Amino acid sequence: MIAFLEGKIILKKDKFIILETNGVGYKVFLNRQTLLKLPEIGQVIKVFCFHNIKEDVSDLYGFLSYDELEFFEILNDIHGVGPKAALEISVLGPLEKIKDKILSQDEKLFAGIPGIGAKRASSIILELTGKIMASPARAKGPVDDAEDTLVALGFSHQQAKSALESIPHDIPPESRVKQALKFLGK
Repeated sequence: MIAFLEGKIILKKDKFIILETNGVGYKVFLNRQTLLKLPEIGQVIKVFCFHNIKEDVSDLYGFLSYDELEFFEILNDIHGVGPKAALEISVLGPLEKIKDKILSQDEKLFAGIPGIGAKRASSIILELTGKIMASPARAKGPVDDAEDTLVALGFSHQQAKSALESIPHDIPPESRVKQALKFLGK
């Protein structure tokens, strides 16, 4: 399994690059944002890779950070989302922005991605919410008991964050929740 490649960019196209590593050229598919961030042809780069091996396919998908690769792998593991759709989803914005939109149940996030309608978007969001919440990267962030309580009460993460942002953090979580509920009109 190829975990990363470091080499010289030989060719840049709309959806991929050819990366020369020790005399071998690798075709690596990248999303549009990553392609825009790359240096010029002839420069050396390092990309983390997902090696998609099927009976009739052996493709490499590249990412500039390991976090982007992990998110792609989470997307790719969802039933009905293959590597090409996962790559399209990963181009929708910065990683944290995509995660926030998923956690706030924003189905419009997937508008315009071929093969993903409203029903599929809803299914993807449902699966992703659980996976993002359980991911180690999410667990590293600061825990906000008040936000978690509001989410448990049925509010989205975005609604909870918005309601809590003007409430001081130094008061007990129960008081923060009460004030946030007043703000949210409950």
